[in-house]
Amino acid sequence: MKRLAGKVALVTGGARGIGRAFAEAFLEEGAWVALGDVNLERAQETARDLGPDCLAVPLDVSDPLSIEGAFKQVVAAYGGLDILVNNAAIFDMAPLTEITRESYERVFSVNVAGVLFCMQAAARVMIPQGRGGRIINMASQAGRRGEALVAVYCASKAAVINLTQSAALSLIPHGINVNAIAPGVVDGEHWDGVDALFAKYENRPIGEKRRLVGEAVPHGRMGRAEDLTGMAVYLASADGDYVVGQTFNVDGGNVLS
Repeated sequence: MKRLAGKVALVTGGARGIGRAFAEAFLEEGAWVALGDVNLERAQETARDLGPDCLAVPLDVSDPLSIEGAFKQVVAAYGGLDILVNNAAIFDMAPLTEITRESYERVFSVNVAGVLFCMQAAARVMIPQGRGGRIINMASQAGRRGEALVAVYCASKAAVINLTQSAALSLIPHGINVNAIAPGVVDGEHWDGVDALFAKYENRPIGEKRRLVGEAVPHGRMGRAEDLTGMAVYLASADGDYVVGQTFNVDGGNVLS
């Protein structure tokens, strides 16, 4: 028996990268998967690649009406919801003296408010169903400690860890387990932009920061999206029934706790 047979999952930011890897892993374990993404065209391409048990829905997690519409579409398509992965996030960085209010508000609207109100929307579906559920939030090693150039992003991911704990205590009486994954440095196309920002603010050649952070990981390399899928499937399945409010480091040894 596949571990997620008959389950319905929604993965935010599911069109590419880590979100796509989660969707692939859930499909392999028997789930139906909806990819919620602000880039609907790319999400539709991914859904076509992944097969008939995958659906793309438009979702801007910073927009309450978009959240409401996406969850309604998933329920209409699949008859309910069992698993939510809050994966959608954005990154920005700047020296403390150069952080703008616009950057702060944009990062927190996606990384914090998006997580909170997608959890709320999921709970409003899962509680009346009466069969419990799973919510997995994507935190980060950046939420475990501050970094000089990354204050706003680090703060947003620290908030995700705290929100995970609060939501877990609120929802476990309904059989809804809320937990989080804290990746380290995960390679992928998003790192092109991250590397460019480090090059700008640390006066480095393009590619050098990417190389250095990979070399600094105790495991010996940057993470890959597929390194995270085992933990996600575990938390989404019955194997994680007694796990509540935890944030798991999946980072190659960068953070020990």
